[in-house]
Amino acid sequence: MTTPAEFIDRTLKAEGSEVRARAEADRIGNGLKFYGASVGAVRGTVRDADRRYPGMSHDEFTALAAELWAEPVFERRLAAIVLLQRSLPMLRGSDLTRIEQFAREAHVPELIDPLAIDVVRPLLERLQEPDATRARRIIARWSESNEPNLRRAAGML
Repeated sequence: MTTPAEFIDRTLKAEGSEVRARAEADRIGNGLKFYGASVGAVRGTVRDADRRYPGMSHDEFTALAAELWAEPVFERRLAAIVLLQRSLPMLRGSDLTRIEQFAREAHVPELIDPLAIDVVRPLLERLQEPDATRARRIIARWSESNEPNLRRAAGML
């Protein structure tokens, strides 16, 4: 694990509580693990990581998001979404491929919805041609997919 990912993972675990983790597992579940960290703690942890490891390049922050997402832990995946939100100005149309994989693996509205609304929607709004046309084709494909997570994400856009 990279140093920023280790920092985020360690901090989220420290911010968690077993009581909250059990409650979230009961409420959200769907095969995800939970540390029991609050949404505010997730956001604060990503903000602190950004301060601790400033100036990440596009490739570094997208790799970090993928590294966080790789484990089926709700708070890590939410941290990946927050990281993408904070890095929106650097996201590219080509990042929709990675985001599509995240949406496929999200499994729960609590991850699909912020991914679509807070990452994909603003990305689509700022893309210029020809990237905008490619992105619209990708989203159209999502809306016709057999994958319910992709259809949900597309429907929110």
